[in-house]
Amino acid sequence: MMEWNDSYNIGIDVIDHQHRQILDYINALDQIRVSGERDKIREVLNDLIDYTQSHFSFEENLLEQVHYQYLPSHRGIHELFVKRLNDYRQKFELGESIENDLYRLLSKWLINHIQHDDQDYVDSVRDNMLHYLRAQEQKKGKSWFSRFFS
Repeated sequence: MMEWNDSYNIGIDVIDHQHRQILDYINALDQIRVSGERDKIREVLNDLIDYTQSHFSFEENLLEQVHYQYLPSHRGIHELFVKRLNDYRQKFELGESIENDLYRLLSKWLINHIQHDDQDYVDSVRDNMLHYLRAQEQKKGKSWFSRFFS
């Protein structure tokens, strides 16, 4: 069973929340993999894949908004991972026992992806958000520092 560690936070709350949700799916898989209940495993696997694809789409849209220069390679990492998940699903549907291998892959991949691939874009997102907030304040006729000096 994996536990969330604060070092997994990248500092973008919505993304951190989504990562925690993926970790919850991984833990659900861990809890039912020993039972061998294929219907429950199928349900968790399908939910995990659906949620992961939704998360990737959200993340890629965010990176597109901030003009992240490495978005194409980041998207490629996502596409490759979704392909691997779908390969596991196909093997599962053919009757193979994939639970242990899939759990090992997911538990290692998630943390590595968060701490390396996702951490790489944090500065771009923060810089863009700061620029956006400053532009909004200027549109209102206030300088960024006006809230400190009335």
